[in-house]
Amino acid sequence: MDTGQLILQLELSRHPEGGWYRETYRSTEKITANGLPERYDSARSFGTAIYFLLESGDFSSFHRLKSDEIWHFYSGATVHIYMISEDGSLSTLILGSKLEEGENFQAVIPANCWFAAEPAEGVFSLVGCTVAPGFDFADFELADRFALTAAYPQHTSLIARMTRQ
Repeated sequence: MDTGQLILQLELSRHPEGGWYRETYRSTEKITANGLPERYDSARSFGTAIYFLLESGDFSSFHRLKSDEIWHFYSGATVHIYMISEDGSLSTLILGSKLEEGENFQAVIPANCWFAAEPAEGVFSLVGCTVAPGFDFADFELADRFALTAAYPQHTSLIARMTRQ
């Protein structure tokens, strides 16, 4: 199946960070604002899930969320997820089906961690992402290339490649 067919069949839309997505689950139950850490300004669903598709040559720009996010590998090319922690350390998570080569079916991105992703090779990468407490665009921050580079100058070339300005 090619990416155009996947986009149509899964009813995906463009995501502001890059790639294609569709929300597949949103809990009907909510956690009230007073039951959440102070970084949340209102109630949130218990959890959410999406399909997320990256085509060859596309990438998920550096961004961060107020919640933990778990990526699940489904199909296609290996995915590299680059994470910059608050102390500036860089790590790469490798999502894919080649367990014997160190790839994993799941990867956890901690809340408030800057991260970006791209397919390693191939035509596309199809993953799922779950967020708890549930995703809300109010909790999504797309990185500004210049601010992120000023904060983490040791990662200038990666930040320049994985942001859109």
